[in-house]
Amino acid sequence: MQNKNWYEYQPQIIAGVIGGMLARTLSRYRLSVCLVEKASDVANGASKANSGIIHGGYDPLPHTLKAKLNSAGVPLLYKAADELHVPYRRTGSLVCAFGAEEEKTLAALFARGKENGIDDLRLLSGDEARAMEPALSAEVTGALLVPSAGVICPYMLTIAAVGNAMDNGVTLLRDFAVCGIDRDNDGFAVHAESGDTVRGRFVANCAGGFADKISAMAGDTSFTLIPRAGEYMLLDKAEGARVSHTIFRVPSAAGKGILVTPTADGNLLVGPTADTVETPESTETTAAGLEKVAISAKKSVPTVNLRQVITSFTGVRASEKDGDFIIKMSDAVAGLLQVAAIDSPGLTSSAAIAEYAVELLGKAGLSLENNPAYCGERADNFAFRRMSDEEKDAYIKEHPAYGRVICRCETVSEGEIRDAIRRNPKAVDTDGVKRRTRAGMGRCQGGFCLPYVQRLLAEENGVPCESVTKKGGESYLVVGKL
Repeated sequence: MQNKNWYEYQPQIIAGVIGGMLARTLSRYRLSVCLVEKASDVANGASKANSGIIHGGYDPLPHTLKAKLNSAGVPLLYKAADELHVPYRRTGSLVCAFGAEEEKTLAALFARGKENGIDDLRLLSGDEARAMEPALSAEVTGALLVPSAGVICPYMLTIAAVGNAMDNGVTLLRDFAVCGIDRDNDGFAVHAESGDTVRGRFVANCAGGFADKISAMAGDTSFTLIPRAGEYMLLDKAEGARVSHTIFRVPSAAGKGILVTPTADGNLLVGPTADTVETPESTETTAAGLEKVAISAKKSVPTVNLRQVITSFTGVRASEKDGDFIIKMSDAVAGLLQVAAIDSPGLTSSAAIAEYAVELLGKAGLSLENNPAYCGERADNFAFRRMSDEEKDAYIKEHPAYGRVICRCETVSEGEIRDAIRRNPKAVDTDGVKRRTRAGMGRCQGGFCLPYVQRLLAEENGVPCESVTKKGGESYLVVGKL
């Protein structure tokens, strides 16, 4: 293979939110770390398309990695979110039963949670649950209250973790679609379709739904992932206060079921389904899937107004037949760290997974000397909508660009958008701006602000407007010369 560029690092990470959190954790040490991303931006896959739930830890089977890392992960995730200024809300959750049989399952979940070390769980009657959530169905006969649960913005967590890692010296290589991995006595050579190659002593395989394919490229065929698609509907902020807790149904073997939850940003989210699909790229929505979401959401919360849906989407999570996370050094390939089958509660566990993975790398021979320049804090991203009128007036006098509102639905200013384009990891397309600032996430879904965002990207990057894309590749927004 003719190499276009050759990069030398110690650990290499192939990754989404888990890889971002791992990169941030590794940046505490004197290491040369590289994070490779196949897309034009981070958080383009399952890391953006999930429920954003911080799970309380009642569901994983005791003595599994899921149980261990879920319970450890909750406080670590809240701490990381505070340090990175990622939006979250401590909502608590209610797992609702419909009838005596499902109440038996609640009792079993309560006992399982206690065994997992979750001490704040409470079993409620249907009336007690409705006293907390008046919109709950009259058919709910009991509920499990999980006070430690919450909601977080999953793509902002990914972006902030990667940005903090980069600020601490980690290198991010985008558009690095891995097509081959060679192993020799010195370590790994990871090749991209572009012709670039990255070398390193260790490789951390955090490739989500593609982790089994990456593992096989390296020479380890010990596991096969099962992709499961979850379809969602996102409702306008007018519905955001319909419930104050995350509302679950009693879980099944396929997952935790279809939920109704406020989001960290004030919307209402319903979903997901759990259907096995062909590939991790099977992200289309279906009429049947969305109808299933609607029926189940209405069963839990009959008054939810589905006319307020502003968009729908599908995320694909990767599971393994045994149902647990796979986090271990490969038995077949020295230096290959497997971080695979990270389905629910992967987001909740992400900070704990990163700590555990670093421990495994250290035991495998990676030198973990503290980086004296490390800073785990990331400055808050300026959000015009969160300021008082007096604060806005004072800030605009010093920074006039923040007085020009580009996205009226979400009150996002020109200054915020320019900052998102300049700040690690820099937004390079309109979806990247959307995930960093919420420009285009409101009721009109970018119908009015998208051309302005396109122009700002062109100005900041010194490129023609017609070359700006939605999400990299050939996803051009216009055809021809503007």
